[in-house]
Amino acid sequence: MNSTRPPGLIVGITGATGSIFGIRLLETLQNSGVDTHLIVSRWGARTLVHETRYTLDQVHRMASFYYSPNDQGAVLSSGSFLTRGMVVAPCSMRTLAAIAHGHDEHLIHRAADVILKERRKLVLVVREAPLNDIHLENMLKLSRMGVVILPPVPAFYNHPQSIDQIVDHIVMRILDQFDIRLDLAERWNGEMSTDRVPAHAGDKTS
Repeated sequence: MNSTRPPGLIVGITGATGSIFGIRLLETLQNSGVDTHLIVSRWGARTLVHETRYTLDQVHRMASFYYSPNDQGAVLSSGSFLTRGMVVAPCSMRTLAAIAHGHDEHLIHRAADVILKERRKLVLVVREAPLNDIHLENMLKLSRMGVVILPPVPAFYNHPQSIDQIVDHIVMRILDQFDIRLDLAERWNGEMSTDRVPAHAGDKTS
């Protein structure tokens, strides 16, 4: 690895539904000058193949570097290896719990633990609904540590016309967290259409 290049971004893909968020993130960063360090968990690989048109090998090739989830000796296991942070997209509740409680079952968990101890940016694109008390408590615990909990909630002010547009908006918001400015979708410009708003709509506040 070229030590003169700026620190790259770790991307973890777990077994929760929503593999496309991690895949689209990798696609977007391919020609951005930002190296990506990819880890796909065992169940992440199975979900990815089930949900998308991609093979695991195709997704591996989107990344600058790929690591086996079982390779606890990888460079990502050490804080001396510099990165700009890590995103887990999607993040399963199992991975959320493992990170919250310091259980390093595989390299995604270990890499996230390193990010926490080095005080680098960690973004978890959590995928579950509805949420139980344990899920919420784990999110709160990590949020208090500085982790960004970013559920893939779609925006509708930009009137998305496809799933791809919804995915792009969420990926853009993820990249914003790392100060990677890529305008993949329309951002809110402060102008709200009033063409179909009833005359009395402004009488009350919500």
